[in-house]
Amino acid sequence: MYVPHGKAGKEERMEQNLNLYHIFVTVARCRNISGAARALYISQPAISKAISRLEQNLNTTLFLRSSRGVKLTEAGELLYRQVESSFYAISQGEQQLKKMQELGMGHLSIGASSTLCKYVLLPYLRTFTEENPHIQISISCQSTWQTVQELENGSVDIGLIGENDRMDKLSFYPVQEIEDIFVCAGSYLSNLKERAGLSASASVRDILAASTLMLLDKGNITRQYMDKYLALEGIETAQTLEVTSMDLLIDFARIGLGIACVIRSFVSGELEQGKLISLPLPAAIPRRRIGFAVLKNAPVSPALQKFLDRVAPERPE
Repeated sequence: MYVPHGKAGKEERMEQNLNLYHIFVTVARCRNISGAARALYISQPAISKAISRLEQNLNTTLFLRSSRGVKLTEAGELLYRQVESSFYAISQGEQQLKKMQELGMGHLSIGASSTLCKYVLLPYLRTFTEENPHIQISISCQSTWQTVQELENGSVDIGLIGENDRMDKLSFYPVQEIEDIFVCAGSYLSNLKERAGLSASASVRDILAASTLMLLDKGNITRQYMDKYLALEGIETAQTLEVTSMDLLIDFARIGLGIACVIRSFVSGELEQGKLISLPLPAAIPRRRIGFAVLKNAPVSPALQKFLDRVAPERPE
């Protein structure tokens, strides 16, 4: 007897087994060979041969035959329940796939920091979900470094990250240029000068040297960028307060806890309303970019392609 080998052989055997199980389930439902033959549009001898072959493969009797038809044995009942459940799952899967194709359904996983989620990603998602209501979206809020790692191992489809030096495996779609600034409440600055004995015209270096400088934690890409700037400019501070999110930096600066390093566009409202003031730095902090990133040469799902078409129509860098 011919026995197929290799990958093609496995696929051939699988197809043969599916055919046998399909015939088995049909016979069990019809409870006779002739009814199953009519339902499947094949001959009765072919039905009988298929059932015999399946019984031989499984080394058990599946049906009790009589002049009135067939009846499942105990082994046949057990197999029927399992096979019927499997065929039902296949049918459900086909229906879901058809529905997904008709409605444009799909799933998209995004990685981004909580700060970028709130200030950058949210407006994109609002428009995208309105246009694609049947695409399910999951978001992992984490650091840029974690997002880069998850992009590389395939845990997320796309990430919103700050441009960095670990992107050789990624395609980058810049969407915004950002500017880091130092801000504080006007009352904090006045009280600091009075407390530290600084003149009204004191330099920013002197102000920072006497202040509490509030920064993101050391694992954050923004913090690492700022540490390089402070070291390059030789800027020192009296003490440093580390927090885990930029929202907290903004809130703490607003109530007068210290001077915070934040992104200008994220506090534009507070600056316009006078709730925060921006300190003029001795040297401007170089601007940097944030954007969406995907793994190079990775398969692009229809949901991901739709998202890229909406948020990053230009070619990646």
